[in-house]
Amino acid sequence: MSDYKEVFNEWKQADLPADLKAELKAMPEDTVEEAFYQDMAFGTAGMRGHMGVGTNHINVVTVAKVTEALATYIDQNGQAAKDRGVVIAFDSRHHSTEFAVEASQVLSAHGIKVYRFSSLRPTPELSFAVRDLKAFAGIMITASHNPKEDNGYKVYGEDGGQMIPEAVQAVIDARAAITNPFDIQKDASEKTVQVIDDVVDDAYLAQVKTISVDHDLIKKEGAALKFVYTPLHGTGQYIGEKALQQAGFTNYTIVKEQAILDGDFPTVKKPNPEDPAALALGIEYAKKEEADLVVATDPDADRMGAAVRLADGSYQVLTGNQIAALMVNYLLTAKKKTKTLPDNGAIVTSIVSSRFASEIAKSFGVTTFDVLTGFKYIAAMIDRFDEKKDYTYLFGFEESFGYLIKPFSHDKDAIQALVLFAEMAAYYKSEGRSFADGLEDLYKKFGYFKEKTIAYEFPGVSGHQEMADLMTKFRNEKLEKVAGQLVLATQDFASQTQVDRAGAVKKMPQPKANVLKYWLADGSWIALRPSGTEPKLKLYIGVVADSEKEAEEKLAAYEKEMAAKVQG
Repeated sequence: MSDYKEVFNEWKQADLPADLKAELKAMPEDTVEEAFYQDMAFGTAGMRGHMGVGTNHINVVTVAKVTEALATYIDQNGQAAKDRGVVIAFDSRHHSTEFAVEASQVLSAHGIKVYRFSSLRPTPELSFAVRDLKAFAGIMITASHNPKEDNGYKVYGEDGGQMIPEAVQAVIDARAAITNPFDIQKDASEKTVQVIDDVVDDAYLAQVKTISVDHDLIKKEGAALKFVYTPLHGTGQYIGEKALQQAGFTNYTIVKEQAILDGDFPTVKKPNPEDPAALALGIEYAKKEEADLVVATDPDADRMGAAVRLADGSYQVLTGNQIAALMVNYLLTAKKKTKTLPDNGAIVTSIVSSRFASEIAKSFGVTTFDVLTGFKYIAAMIDRFDEKKDYTYLFGFEESFGYLIKPFSHDKDAIQALVLFAEMAAYYKSEGRSFADGLEDLYKKFGYFKEKTIAYEFPGVSGHQEMADLMTKFRNEKLEKVAGQLVLATQDFASQTQVDRAGAVKKMPQPKANVLKYWLADGSWIALRPSGTEPKLKLYIGVVADSEKEAEEKLAAYEKEMAAKVQG
């Protein structure tokens, strides 16, 4: 009998909740292996995947098991760590409240202090709360922007950033040592649990108030700026509205159909502001009202997307890289104007994000630091700046619609982004220009940057091995040219080395990661990265050209050739 069948039989004999028991009983035989062949992967952002029965799915058993592992890790760090405790928040997805309570009861059984919100809160507020309450760790129950079938469990360290790799490994090891997940102790009385709400909300909003740079501008234009906001059925509305109003932005409309908290996300296929389709209903509202822009936050309000009005009355959905470039330009311009731009300013971004914002920052004398994908690495760089006092953090972003303006949160923060984006819209409005005008100005000055991310799915038991084999194939092949362009340098983050065409090897500062990046002769770049939380291999392409047409042609040529290599 194979291992997964043994585990399946153990679950059949266990005292499961009624919904899991019924699902197990009705489970088709051909789905058993996928559900039970492994414990769900715990990656760069915790664990995330389908809800349902099985060790490879999110349910109360797998949540209890990983929480027991986290509790073991906290126990190992002594009584002080237990007293500092864990903050728990959750989003609008199905079972999120249930999973939050399950985690609370496991931690309480260990005598670990727990701070829990009584209702939904955004991920960035959870990050802030860990720091504000000086907790040892945090748990966010969310699958962020994933489809409705999914949920997830993100773990945060004491700095409010996602837990560092060494701590994650300790939790993984502790989870592997648990032999009976059905025998985990839980304290139903929750004797160590304290409910937190308004006190943390007020403290967080007080910090969000400091995001605004040009207060005179907001006083002049804030009430006139007309825009549409959609929280996409998630946590952003309550805190997001308060943040906008206290900043001075009151002339906005909420998409009422998407203001309903609903884990089915009935108005969208995916509640993901990266997907233009998620903004379609907001754009309908905007057209009726002739609003200047549409802003959207994902269900846990850590990502923000936007669409902006063009001269002909249509709306352009911006990419995450475009939003970041516009924000960096506005932020640094405003700081320069108000004489608050430091001499040692720095922005931090991921190795698969656009170079557009970096070039803009460079023109202001601001340094860019490139880190691995995962906002925990941006948080770690912020901590490094705090410790060494050599740079002043000004902005952090990832191409996947995540931005952090001020580091009172240590994760991407769509509430902060909402406020700055609205201020930026007021700035363009005051000049009689649009976002599109501002973006075109930046393109003319710095070059036409264009990027694309393509995700190739590798589901099922063999998926992870197939991705590993593909990465090995690319390492062995050593790309020399892509679509006629010479590869000038290859960066292998697994070996932490960069090799140029002459064979010269340079050590890279980033931690080890399974990522390959190729720099081409025309200034373009290509990267390959297996996802840490989903069965996907991601292909990233970034180009720069003298015109939009040329940039699009380059992008299409590189995608065509790389897609053939990945799928061939």
